[in-house]
Amino acid sequence: MSLHSVEPARYRWVIGHFATGVCVITTQSSADPAGPVGMTANAVCSVSLEPLLLLVCFDRSARTLPIVRETRRFGVNVLSAGQRELAKLFASKVPEAEKFAGVAHRLHDGVPVLESTLAWVGCDLTELVDAGDHVIALGAVRQAEAPDVEREPLLWYRGGFGTLAG
Repeated sequence: MSLHSVEPARYRWVIGHFATGVCVITTQSSADPAGPVGMTANAVCSVSLEPLLLLVCFDRSARTLPIVRETRRFGVNVLSAGQRELAKLFASKVPEAEKFAGVAHRLHDGVPVLESTLAWVGCDLTELVDAGDHVIALGAVRQAEAPDVEREPLLWYRGGFGTLAG
């Protein structure tokens, strides 16, 4: 049996049946006083436990990508079910300063950490890999935090936000 070619729209619809978590990827340029930058991503994956590695896929046009290239650091803020509006904000094309205005965050070793997220992982960039219309960033995990509070994760499923309950 041979495989048939798949149109991009068909692939997007089919792969949309794979639920993923929703994260905000953050970084901050040490050379630019403009402040932190961030974007929403759902293409995030644990890669290895030895060594600790994580990957994030960046659209080539993502404004966060050049800053990650420059700083060689990024944070992965895992969103909870009640943070849909935060995910939408960081997915938007509004100026970066507007994204962070009113969003509680702190710097941890130069990487912005959004307050009240489900978990946070800080990484040093180890490699960038070209992959079609995206760039895969591999990061060595340097910090990992999660509060002792049980909350549901925010999911991306079939083109929209969801939760474990529905």
